[in-house]
Amino acid sequence: MKNVIIINLLFFTTLIYSQISKKELIAVRINEAPKIDGILDEPVWKKGNVGSDFVMYDPGNGDKEPEDQKTHVKVLFDDKGIYIGAYMYDNSPDKILKQLTDRDNFGNSDVFGITINSNNDGQNEFSFMVTSAGVQLDAQASPSNEDNYNWNEVWFSKVSFDDKGWYAEIMLPYSALRFSKESVYTWGVNFYRYIASRSELYSWNYIDKTVGKTPQYSGLLTGIKDIKPPVRLSFSPFASFILDNYDGATNFDYAFGLDLKYGITDNFTLLATLIPDFSQVGFDNVTLNLGPFEQVFVEQRQFFVEGADLLEKGNLFFSRRIGNRPVGHAEVEELVEENEALEIVDNPTQVDVINAVKVTGRTKKGLGIAVLNAITKTTEATVRDSISDEKYNIVTEPLANYNIFVIDQEFNKNSSIGLTNTNVLREGSFRDANVTALVFNLANKSNSYRLSGDGSTSTINEDDENTTGFASNLRFSKTEGNVRYSLSHRFADDKYDKNDLGFQRINNYNNIYGNVNYRIFKPTKYFNNLQIGVFAGYFRRFDPSVFTGNYFNFYGSATTKEQLSFGFEIGTNIGKRRDYFEPRTEGRFWLKNPETEIEAYISTDSRKKFAGVLSARKGKFHGIDESDFSIMISPQYRVNDKLQFSYTYGLEKDFNEFGYVITLDDETIIFGQRYVQEIENAMASKFSFNDTSSIILTFRYYWSPVIYKDQYFELEEDGNLIDSSYTGDNDLNFNSWNLDLRYIWQFARGSELVALYRNSIINFDNESDQSFQDNIGNLFDQPLGQSFSIKLVYYLDYNRTRSWFKKS
Repeated sequence: MKNVIIINLLFFTTLIYSQISKKELIAVRINEAPKIDGILDEPVWKKGNVGSDFVMYDPGNGDKEPEDQKTHVKVLFDDKGIYIGAYMYDNSPDKILKQLTDRDNFGNSDVFGITINSNNDGQNEFSFMVTSAGVQLDAQASPSNEDNYNWNEVWFSKVSFDDKGWYAEIMLPYSALRFSKESVYTWGVNFYRYIASRSELYSWNYIDKTVGKTPQYSGLLTGIKDIKPPVRLSFSPFASFILDNYDGATNFDYAFGLDLKYGITDNFTLLATLIPDFSQVGFDNVTLNLGPFEQVFVEQRQFFVEGADLLEKGNLFFSRRIGNRPVGHAEVEELVEENEALEIVDNPTQVDVINAVKVTGRTKKGLGIAVLNAITKTTEATVRDSISDEKYNIVTEPLANYNIFVIDQEFNKNSSIGLTNTNVLREGSFRDANVTALVFNLANKSNSYRLSGDGSTSTINEDDENTTGFASNLRFSKTEGNVRYSLSHRFADDKYDKNDLGFQRINNYNNIYGNVNYRIFKPTKYFNNLQIGVFAGYFRRFDPSVFTGNYFNFYGSATTKEQLSFGFEIGTNIGKRRDYFEPRTEGRFWLKNPETEIEAYISTDSRKKFAGVLSARKGKFHGIDESDFSIMISPQYRVNDKLQFSYTYGLEKDFNEFGYVITLDDETIIFGQRYVQEIENAMASKFSFNDTSSIILTFRYYWSPVIYKDQYFELEEDGNLIDSSYTGDNDLNFNSWNLDLRYIWQFARGSELVALYRNSIINFDNESDQSFQDNIGNLFDQPLGQSFSIKLVYYLDYNRTRSWFKKS
């Protein structure tokens, strides 16, 4: 049966790939490189062939570029790299927007970009962009992750202006590209121009938005020959100095380390971080978590986010697991709760990473391979016996090795099949884990239909016992035209667990999803973009095989000609749902009443100095007096191209919310009815001195009081709640305060100096009846954590360093 399925899948994808019209631009070899200053006045630029006749990609689909805003592109090359000269003509150059931003941030600026696919496989490409303010952006695009801006390379660019428009001059060293040695090269290429004042994006080679993906529509860059792939080797040594102060106690620390990047072959790259330092990553937006699932925070460590597209195949890899909370952290807290004589002196909440290495790349024939290996050090908690005054250590996380291996074969320029394996080995008798997934993504010849999915098994070794689980995802979708639809099935048995190196909220499910939507690809009289659709879900538990719920959703979004965007969602479920997770006890469930919810948002034109977003949500449960309401207001003001401010206010209120409270010694599960409020204030401001230097202030204050009503309930075996005589003080009051003041100076490409001041307060008590003002006053009576750190990173490229030594 398995062989029949595989044969059918291969037949589905081996049809001839459809023909796409491709422009061609011939690059010209030069003997003397132009100076990268943004001024295209050197004689060598007169030798270049012109790429022209750009067409609209968004909001239209193939419309000609405006006569007064033409774009011309020339490409030159020598033995060191390729040179791109872009002429963005504009009859009103004084109206060109050019806001200074951080790297990889478009802001309110015009943009010129180039995408290069050195394998010309229609799937994987590298993007290099520069804004009219001179800010660089680069990204790696693939079928699974179309624009990964966490990928960074070192390249050179400058822009200039005159009364005819603006110009970009770019030099891409061959070390920034990935290609094999050949006598003559044909690369996939496309050029882009974004005109911010019109909110219009144009491409050199036509891209049909109604079908397929953008890498399949690259034109051709020819004429490059007799070049050699360089030695791709760079070092980024760093030093950091940290001064911490918590509640009056001061500590000084420092660290030295090295990041290394090496091209093992023409297409495969090794990245390593030795003695890594993550002290300056941004703070997490922590909230009060009353639910049964862990909070999820995005990865902010550059090593783990860069070039991670292959590692994400199969959705088995969640990099925050590396250096996360120790596996035995909660056991120490439980031990202290059970023994009144014990108290915690220190129980670390994260594990130090000793080193990490990864290798990623893809051959010209489409074979992708990715490997990541990380080692974390032994972590111990310290506990004191108050009777004997003796202190002793408890290992909460032993020496551990985290590994992920991915192999992925692309074919037909629109399909792929691969295998992903994750493995976690911990020293001694601690828990080990292994998860393997077969992943496929298959399209027909015209890119109008796609079949994708994966099947994975997990094996957990704990207490000398192996537990094996299975999960699968299957999705069929129509990917062409105005009307699109999809049907998917998601399954996991009750033993499946990928959480040691992945992220998974639940298992033991057997769900079916369907979606139908309509969208436009060309502007209408009133709208630039418009999409409406319906979604439905049918949910069952795998063991026992029982119905757990359903969900229906009607949604829409649009952007008007005046760049006013808005959207809505209306969702509901029919009948009571079986919630097997809120009771926190295996096999027990709670019959949750159905809810209808309405959400909406509106966003004003971000090109204007003052803009903002307003969103709101209202939910009402049927049959009971429970409801919720939330609102979010986020205005932003751009004083000028260098200075901007943004502010976010969020308010959420849950009235008469039912939720889990405690499980008693006799295994009685207690629920309570509560009032929950969440208030968030966040502010960010940024001043850019130029495109390489800026100072940034970010602030966030989150407050959530929880007040229980005097009525509590017992959960019966049939899932219903009955009145309980239980009493207890379960009110909660949670505060989180964070402030970061950061100065960044990129004194050379790839090299930077970062100075960071940070203060933070976390407070958790039961003073939930305080006013906002009293709560703030009480918050600043708590211990304040402060830190000041400086980190210096210096980029050394092997080829440039070697040439320096040759000259000297």
